[in-house]
Amino acid sequence: MKTTVFATLLATAAAFAPATQKASTSSLAAYKEEIGATAPLGFFDPLGLVDGVDQERFDRLRYVEIKHGRISMLAVVGYLVTAAGVRFPGAGDVPDGLAAFPYMHTTADGKTVLMQMLAFFVVAEIVNRDAFGLAEFPGDFRNGALDFGWDKLSDEAKTKKRTIELNQGRAAMMGITGLVTHEVIGSSILPGGYLPGH
Repeated sequence: MKTTVFATLLATAAAFAPATQKASTSSLAAYKEEIGATAPLGFFDPLGLVDGVDQERFDRLRYVEIKHGRISMLAVVGYLVTAAGVRFPGAGDVPDGLAAFPYMHTTADGKTVLMQMLAFFVVAEIVNRDAFGLAEFPGDFRNGALDFGWDKLSDEAKTKKRTIELNQGRAAMMGITGLVTHEVIGSSILPGGYLPGH
């Protein structure tokens, strides 16, 4: 019994060894100047997802973060617009909030809306990618065709705009999570106390 307790204590102490601290610090140093490392937190990686990863893996994680941020921005807008009562023609009976999902699976109109959404997602996935290897950074889907004045901006302005998009995407991820959570628990945070789906 004493041996088991001693081994457990030794294993617990090994979890706090300085070697682990150095690996975490080196990854912080490697990515502290990346886009999105902004005040007040700087580079924030509490789960250690980038500990010891190479630039390729970091770029993949950044691409996924940007993609989820863009999807979340659309989700927040869609959630709020449907909560305001706006619908596409022919989808006037589709309820708002999470109540839309059972409706889409059980009614003919809902299945039509679901197929339209699926078609949109497929087209968006095909179009929104670096098709020709021309991307300057993760999430750059201009493909040498769309510019909207991007190439005329200074490097400082480009960095600022990319940081803004990344941070707005992070906020939108938290926003849609909060909206859905409040709907599930039955507590409205929308003006007038409106609760979607109820």
